[in-house]
Amino acid sequence: MGSRQRQESLLRFHSLLLRVYEEGKKNINQGPLTFEADVQVYLIQEGCINPLESFWDRNDTMFIMEKVRPCEERQELEEQQIGDPSISRTFPKENSSALALPLPRARQLISFYTMSQNPNMAHPNINESAPLPPLWVRCDHSDPKQTVWLGAEPFCTGNKITGIHLYTVTCNGPISNKNYSADLQELKDTHRMRNHSSDLTIKGFARYKFLETTSLDSLSLEDTLIPLERNIFADFSWNSVKKMVEAPPLTSAATLKIQMASGSPLSSVYELNRELQFLLSLAESLKTGMADWPKLVGGKPAVELVQKLLKDLKDMMDGLKMPNSSDAEDDTAAVYGTMKTHFSRRRDIDFVEQFWCKIWKNVTSYEELVKCFMLIMKALQCGELKTWVHQGSNSLLSKLIKQSYNGRIESVSLSGDTPIQMLLEIGVDKMKRDYVSYFVGKEFAVRTHLDYFMSTSVDLQEQVQRIQKLHHMLEIVDNCVELLKLEQENLIFLTQSCINYYKENPLNENNVFQLPVRTTFVKEFYQNANPQVWRAEISSGQGEKKVKTIWQLSTTVPAEHMSSSSVGLLDDTEDGGSKEMSFITFTKCSQVYFT
Repeated sequence: MGSRQRQESLLRFHSLLLRVYEEGKKNINQGPLTFEADVQVYLIQEGCINPLESFWDRNDTMFIMEKVRPCEERQELEEQQIGDPSISRTFPKENSSALALPLPRARQLISFYTMSQNPNMAHPNINESAPLPPLWVRCDHSDPKQTVWLGAEPFCTGNKITGIHLYTVTCNGPISNKNYSADLQELKDTHRMRNHSSDLTIKGFARYKFLETTSLDSLSLEDTLIPLERNIFADFSWNSVKKMVEAPPLTSAATLKIQMASGSPLSSVYELNRELQFLLSLAESLKTGMADWPKLVGGKPAVELVQKLLKDLKDMMDGLKMPNSSDAEDDTAAVYGTMKTHFSRRRDIDFVEQFWCKIWKNVTSYEELVKCFMLIMKALQCGELKTWVHQGSNSLLSKLIKQSYNGRIESVSLSGDTPIQMLLEIGVDKMKRDYVSYFVGKEFAVRTHLDYFMSTSVDLQEQVQRIQKLHHMLEIVDNCVELLKLEQENLIFLTQSCINYYKENPLNENNVFQLPVRTTFVKEFYQNANPQVWRAEISSGQGEKKVKTIWQLSTTVPAEHMSSSSVGLLDDTEDGGSKEMSFITFTKCSQVYFT
C-alpha cells in the first residue's frame, strides 16, 4: 500500500470511528458500519453487555471491530456516506454469531487506530482530535499463539495524548484441568521484562457457580423445555496471590451475583408463578380482545367450586357449619420436587380472594366465568352473601359486597370485558397482598418501602407490571433463602436492592443483583469445588499508565467468536466420560509513547 493510499485509508478509518462515536453519544443505533467491505464496527456503551467481560473487569465505552457478518441485505446509504463508497450499513441476519478477522488484518486496523490517535501525525484532519474510546478487534486465533483479541487504548498526560496501550489476548484450549502448567514467578518476571518495572501488585479473582442439585426426573416434558435461568455465582477478589489457582483466602472480598428468571419448575415459588401467568393472561386479553383460557386438568369445574363456596358460607351464617381453614385449598404453600417455599398462605384470606383461588386454576371459558359471577350476584341480591372483605380492596366485587351492608347494590352488566376486568381486579388485589405479606411478615422490608408496588394511582395494566416486579423479587429472595440459607441481614439488603432497582427500572429478569457477604459464610460452597474462573492479575504503574498481565483459567470460552469447531472437540476419558476441560487466556499489555 503506497503512502498516499495509506493516508486515504487512515482518514476514512478515523472518520468512520468518529461517526460511530458521535452516533453512539446521541443514542442513534442504526446497525454497524462497514469499512473496506470486510470489516464492521460498532460502539459498546458503558454499562451495556461487554464482549470482553469473561477476562476484562472494566466496562467502559469501546469500539468493537470484527468480520462482516452474512447479511440479508446491505444498503449503501449514499446520503450518509463519508465521501467514500467503502463505508455502508450492514444488517446482520438474526442470531448470526460474531465473526473474527485474520491476525494480519487485525494488526493493520490497530495500526490505523494508533496512528489516528498520535498527535504527531502530519494529517491536518487528525492531529488535533480528542482521544477516542479504546478499540478491540476480534481475531480468528489461527496464528501459532492463538490470538483472540487485539486492543488499543490511548493514555494522556493532562489533556494531551502521550501514548497508547496495546493489548494482546491469546487463548489455549480446551485442555484438561490437569494438563496446564503455569508458574507465578515466571509470569512476574515476564511482566517486569516487558514493562521495565520493579514494583508489582498481584491480585487474585475467582468465581464459583452454585448449581442446584434438584433432580429433573419428576418434571414433565413440558416443564423440562422451560429455560432454567437460575444463576448464582460467588465472586472473590484478594491481594497478594501466593500460588496459581489457589483457593480464595478468608480475607477475600466475596460477592454473590444472583440472576433468576421466573417460571422454572425448580423454583420454590413455581406454583405462585402459575397463578401470576393466569393474571397476566387476563391483562393481555383486555388489551387484545383474545382470551387464552387454561385447560381443566383433574380439578372440579369452577361453577361447582363457587356453588360450594357459597353454600359453605351460608351454612356458617346459619350456624350449620363452623369455619374450618382446612376446607380451603392452600394454593400458595406449594412444594415442587425437593424445593420448598417459605412463601405461606395468608390467614386473612377474605371471601373475594377465596373466590379467586377457586377460579384461577379451574375456569376454562368466558361463559363459565360469567356463570360464576352470576352466582355471586344472585347471592348478593338475595342477601345470602354476608361476609367481610379487606378494607383496602379496590375490586368492583369488593365494593358491591360493601354496598350490600347497606342493602343497596349497584347494577352490573356481566357482558363484554366486564367479567374479565372484574376478575383481573380481584387477582391484582389478592396477589399484591400475598407478596407484601411475605416481605413484611419475614421482616425483609417495611410496608412503606413497598408503597410503589401497592399504589392504585396508576392504571390496572401498570399495576399488573408492578406485580410482575414483586414476583421477580420473590423469586430471588425466597430461592436464596432455600438454596443459600442467607442470614437475615443479607436478605434485608437483597430485598432493598431489588426494591430500589425496580422503582427505577422496568422488569428485567436478566439483571444481576449483587450481594456482599462474608467469605466465611460461603466457604463451604467453594472449598471443595473447582472455580469456573480463576485469574491472576499482575500490574505496575499508576493511573492511566498502569499496565497489566493477566493469566486466567476458565471453564468456558473467553470469546463468543470461538466456535466449538474452531477450538476443537473435547477429549473423552477411557471410560467414555468427559474430562473437566478448561481454557487458558493470557492478556499482555505494552506501552508505546508518542514523544
